[in-house]
Amino acid sequence: MELEKGALIVSCQALEEEPLHSSFIMSKMALAAKQGGARGIRANTCVDIEAIKKEVDLPIIGIIKKNYGDHPVYITPTMVEVDQLMETGVNVSALDATGERPDGQSLEEFFAQCKEKYPKQEWMADCSTLAEMQEAAELGFDYIGTTLVGYTEQSKGMKIEADDFSLVRQALETIDPPIICEGNIDTPEKAARVLELGCYSVVVGGAITRPQQITQKFINRIEALQ
Repeated sequence: MELEKGALIVSCQALEEEPLHSSFIMSKMALAAKQGGARGIRANTCVDIEAIKKEVDLPIIGIIKKNYGDHPVYITPTMVEVDQLMETGVNVSALDATGERPDGQSLEEFFAQCKEKYPKQEWMADCSTLAEMQEAAELGFDYIGTTLVGYTEQSKGMKIEADDFSLVRQALETIDPPIICEGNIDTPEKAARVLELGCYSVVVGGAITRPQQITQKFINRIEALQ
């Protein structure tokens, strides 16, 4: 299965400290997303991915979040996590493309090893700046993601939606691989806009699958009245 152009991909993730942390719950979240019309799933950890695959027949972007001390690169950061992902048969493996690996390897060195070891796999680069997206495109990633915009030191203060998605429009003008817009796409209007601009597909996470974040939006609006 391939990722479809124009698709909504729903990120079904819950970390250990979150109330919905459960492979069973994430699998049902993926099923609900499919019933709602999603045409792809993004998931974290092998156990979640395996559970989701039993519930839905949608293409999956797989990741493994792993912290190595206080190193900032944590999304599928080493070959250990890549090897684990490959065992699940995910359609696309996403890698943090924001800097060197925890072991000191450059992204170029690490990705070359990934492609050599798994030449038939499709790869997504999770980026935070235009320069990172351009580098990932040059290195041969199949998909370029805006996943980490605003979440890294080098992108601190940046917002993906700023100036009518200026960063996305710059990427579309300078990058050949398909761009998957992800990160703070928290309204249907934002999702529709990035597809209208030319992104290949869009990933929505917390706005659909994290009830605590959804509830907080209502609370913020209510408290603003007081």
